[in-house]
Amino acid sequence: MTYRCLLQMVLLLCLSTTALSRSFNLLRFQQRRSSVVCQNLLWQLPSTPQHCLEFRMDFQVPEEMKQAQQFRKEDAVLVMYEMLQHIFNILTRDFSSTGWSDAIIEHLLVELHGQMNRLEPIQKEIMQKQNSTMGDTTDLHLRKYYFNLVQYLESKEYNRCAWTVVRVQILRNFSFLRRLTGYLRD
Repeated sequence: MTYRCLLQMVLLLCLSTTALSRSFNLLRFQQRRSSVVCQNLLWQLPSTPQHCLEFRMDFQVPEEMKQAQQFRKEDAVLVMYEMLQHIFNILTRDFSSTGWSDAIIEHLLVELHGQMNRLEPIQKEIMQKQNSTMGDTTDLHLRKYYFNLVQYLESKEYNRCAWTVVRVQILRNFSFLRRLTGYLRD
């Protein structure tokens, strides 16, 4: 009896969360909270050894991300989803040489996955309605940026210093994500 009642409550919560995620204000709150958790987890990872300073590199963050241009909330959702997807994919690569905690990375991946799950229904709806002013060039610039990060890791054979450089880039990305989250208003 208790389990059936519990199952019904869980289903009700899942359905209400899905319905509520349509509200951009709620989505903004959830994404902002989760981004802060992700940043805190990234800061918990061991920091840069001095000898890694020579590994620094300018990855040419897309101009669209650096400028304080006004995004429509639909465009912000698409850019955020794309960024989170790439960050997730990068963090699932071989980081064994870093000494990073598997538990921290796992928690980080769970948070990223949760963010993508909250954005996905809205992202799909926007794509179906083609309700975006974001051009293909923004998408192309993002893909190129993340491709360069992956290429950098591969060329350095996923060593600790390369991961340290990429970790700093991902931290910068969360600053952009926080700014984009501000555009999610009803």
